[in-house]
Order: sequence, then C-alpha cells, then structure tokens
Amino acid sequence: MSGHLPLEGLRVLDLASFIAGPVATTVMGDYGAEVIKIEPPGEGDPQRKLGQAHSIPQHPVNFCWHLTNRNKRAIVLDLKSEGGRAAFDRLVATADVMVVNFPLKVRERLRMRYTDVAPLNPRLIYASMTGYGEQGPDADQPGFDSTAFFARSGLLDALTYEGGPPAFSLPAQGDQMAGMNLFAAVLMALLHRERTGEGSEVGTSLHASGLWSNAMLAQGALLGAYVAPRPPRTQPRSALANQYRTADHRWIQLTIVREDKLWPELCQAIERPELLDDPRFKTTEERRAHASELAAILDPVFAAHPWLHWRLRLRHHGITFGLLGVMRDVPHDEQAVANGAVVPSTLAEMPRTISAPIRLSFAPTPVTPGAGPGHGQHTDEVLGELGFSTAEIAALRDTGALG
Repeated sequence: MSGHLPLEGLRVLDLASFIAGPVATTVMGDYGAEVIKIEPPGEGDPQRKLGQAHSIPQHPVNFCWHLTNRNKRAIVLDLKSEGGRAAFDRLVATADVMVVNFPLKVRERLRMRYTDVAPLNPRLIYASMTGYGEQGPDADQPGFDSTAFFARSGLLDALTYEGGPPAFSLPAQGDQMAGMNLFAAVLMALLHRERTGEGSEVGTSLHASGLWSNAMLAQGALLGAYVAPRPPRTQPRSALANQYRTADHRWIQLTIVREDKLWPELCQAIERPELLDDPRFKTTEERRAHASELAAILDPVFAAHPWLHWRLRLRHHGITFGLLGVMRDVPHDEQAVANGAVVPSTLAEMPRTISAPIRLSFAPTPVTPGAGPGHGQHTDEVLGELGFSTAEIAALRDTGALG
C-alpha cells in the first residue's frame, strides 16, 4: 500500500453551488486533493441553508453543508469586480481542476467558459455540471435532481403505481449520482493529462445521469418496447419478486431470479411444501400467470412471524431477499460500519458521516471527514499563498472584491 492518497498534490477549484457539482469535489478532497470553494459575497452558496428546506430532516447541526463540503477551504470573490477577477485568474493558474455549474448564459457573462479560462492554464481540467446538457433546446433551462434527474428521465414514472399519483423523489439522490459521474469524468481527464500533458473540458448532466440510472427501461423504450405501469403489490408480475410484511410490521423484498432452483427452497423455508404440487405454481410461466394468487398465499405466511425469524429461515435456504430499511435503521447498521460506508468524523457535533462508495487497496484510508468551511473562512490565507500582501488583501476588501 502506498503512503499517499491518489489525489494528493492536486488543487481543485469548486465554483459550484448546491449539491451535484460539490459532491464531485468532496470526493476529490476525501482522496487527498486540496479543494478551494469559491463563493460570491453575501450569503454564498445556497447549500449553506438547504437544511431549512421542508424535505430535509430538521436538526440544529447544518449536516447538509458539512456532508457536501467537508474539509474544503472557502474564499469569497466577487467575480464581477476587476479585483475579484484578477485574484481568480491568479488562482486558476495554480489549479488542476475547476468545477462549475453556473447556467451557460452566466458563464458567458462572467467569462467562465472553458475557452475563457483555458488560456490561463493549458493543463486545467474544466468540469461542467448542467441540468440538461450543453446542447439542444433545453440547454439553458435550470435543472434540479427532482426535475432533470428523476422527472425527465422517466424514473418517477417507473416508480409510480398504476393508476396512482406520480411518485416523489427524495432529497439529493440524483445529485449524489451525478456528482460521482462528474468525479469519474475528471479522473479520466487527469489520466489523459498524465499521458499527453493536455488540459481538457469534461462534463455530465443531471438528465443524462438520470437516463443512465434508468437505462434498462429507457433502452426498452428506445426500441419501442411498451413499459407497463407498475402494478400494485397485490397484483405483482411475479410473486417471487415482491414485498411482504412481517408480524413485527417490517417489510421483506423477495427477489428470486433463478426460480427453477429457489422455488423449492422457498417452499421449504416457509414450511409450505404442498405448494410444489399445486398445478398453478409448477413452472415459472404458471407462477407468473397466477402471481396474484400466489401473493395472496404468501401474505399471511410472512405476516405470521417477525423479521428475525424470516431472516434466519431465508438465509438458511439461500433465498435472495432484503429488509426494506427505514432511516432509523441506519445508525445501527453494522454492515455499513464494517465496510466503511459509515465512518467517524472530526466534527464533534456530527461524530459520524457517510463516506464515498469507493474502496482502494493501494491507498491509505481517505481523509477523515470534518466540517464544511465558514463563508470566506480562508480568503486571506489562500490569497496570501498566491502572493497577495496584507495591504493588497485589505485593498481588495475595501473595494468589495472580497465581499
């Protein structure tokens, strides 16, 4: 194992707001990169106040901010001012990666396109996050994960029960996925630079990430296949790929793909061997044709015993199943801790947090997550490293360039 994290020595500029773009830079920081978050004067990144949103669990700890901006340094620059732009240009010249999610028209107005900044640093990796991509009729349309990732991609439609109202997305799920896609694009650009010495522009969008997440159904739609509405649980397409409630009001997800092998095992696990001789359930085709009848039989069977009973029985017989976890399970999930999905934090008010879903055999443990920075907390420090004197920093502050 190397003594160094793989991204040590890289400087990353985070000019992105909210979640998807900053997720990419958070993971870069976890694996050793120095991340400098650049925010505007005033209130800065709106993500600082996301914890007040109605869809977020309310808590005095600003966990939304810390989760997505841990271990970053933060500076305030007014990019519309001459002094702020000059300081930014000097910073760009020292950077390896720059992550941006400004709307395209704003990038043009602020001279923040790749063509604007590449002359300052030919080795720069410019990473672009958009709602709907940078071409096409909706390129200028603002997008959030609920609209671009979930709604436009068909994911919400696919999750909606037949005849029911549309499903709702949950906070930031699409942002987290899209941020990891941008992270992957940056790594490929860094590999390209390692081989050629050239900087480049890379990007992804919430919409494209949503389509990729929904690729199985989307591919069928591209071929003209009819994507049937999701049937209610009592009328499943397959009773062996369905959800069942236990005696202690937990839900089990059965996902039996190899029915020829596991149908007999399931009958043994639930102590209903007579089902093997029932002509309605003899073959996969018959079980599918009579799925509602089989689900009606299985419902009271699973409801007769608690979750731990079924966990032991189904495991013993090699059945593919899972508990439908609820959020209150997360703090007690030993599996998540054992595999590094939940890790300690240096932040006393938030002692544990979620890690990036990556494991590397060749590198040490990622940087221990800490606090997200205060607004402009490191402005003087970073500008000093760029060669600005105390008097020059004070002069920039007097002009409003530093907020």
